[in-house]
Amino acid sequence: MEWILNLLLFTVLFICLITDLKHRKIYNKVLFPAFFLALLLQPLLFGIDGVKSFFLGFFLGFGLLLIPYLMGGMGAGDVKLLAVIGAIKGPGFVLLTAFYMALIGGIIGIAIILFQKGIFKKLYYALSSMRYGIQLLMPDRDSMKRTFPYGVAIVGGACLSFLLNGVVM
Repeated sequence: MEWILNLLLFTVLFICLITDLKHRKIYNKVLFPAFFLALLLQPLLFGIDGVKSFFLGFFLGFGLLLIPYLMGGMGAGDVKLLAVIGAIKGPGFVLLTAFYMALIGGIIGIAIILFQKGIFKKLYYALSSMRYGIQLLMPDRDSMKRTFPYGVAIVGGACLSFLLNGVVM
C-alpha cells in the first residue's frame, strides 16, 4: 500500500519541478492538499507509526531549511516542499533527501559560477595576482545576486533518495 504515498510524492515533485522552473514558485495549492493527504494516509496505512512518521518527517524537513530561509537564501516554498516530502515519506527519507539535495544544489551552484561570462579570465588574473601578494579578485555584484530555483535540487534529492532506496553514496 506504500505505492499510494509514492504516487503522491512523485505527483507533488513533478508539479513543483515544473512550476519552480517556469514561474520560480512552489504553490501552496499543491503543497497543502498533499500535506492533508499524507496526514490522512499515514495513519490509515501504518497506524500510530504512520502518525509518528508524518510528524517527525514534517518537522525535520521544515527545520532543515528554516535557517537558510530566515537568512534569505531560500524561498518559503522550498521549506514547505521539503516539509511535505518529510510528511509523506518520513524522517529517514527526508534526511537522505536533504543530503542529496545539498550535493545537487552545490553542483548546480558551481555550474552557474563556471558558466558565467568571463569567469576563466577572472580566475586566471586572480591566480596570477596571488603570486605577487595582490588581493584576490572578488566576483562582481551581478554574479553574486544570480540564483536558481532550488526546488530543482530538492526534487532531485528526493528522486535520488527514492531510486537509491536509502543508500548513501
